[in-house]
Amino acid sequence: MALTLDLHPIFRSDRDIDKAVRAILFEAVRTKQTTVEIIPGKGSGQLKKRVLAFLKQKSLLKLGYRVETDATNEGRIIVRFN
Repeated sequence: MALTLDLHPIFRSDRDIDKAVRAILFEAVRTKQTTVEIIPGKGSGQLKKRVLAFLKQKSLLKLGYRVETDATNEGRIIVRFN
């Protein structure tokens, strides 16, 4: 079972977005989940770009994951842990 984070309710606050993404990544590591779904929505794509850039931070990459974008759903980002 994958953890899911829907960013629709907090899309206006960059700080809340960063906190929510960081929290779900740490939760996945703590509970040994292999997959996290982040749903920024389709929209203009700005939120998705922001989240993808956030996930490329060196401090977070140390958690051991890879990022995939869903080819069938543009409004979804998949984070897979090794």
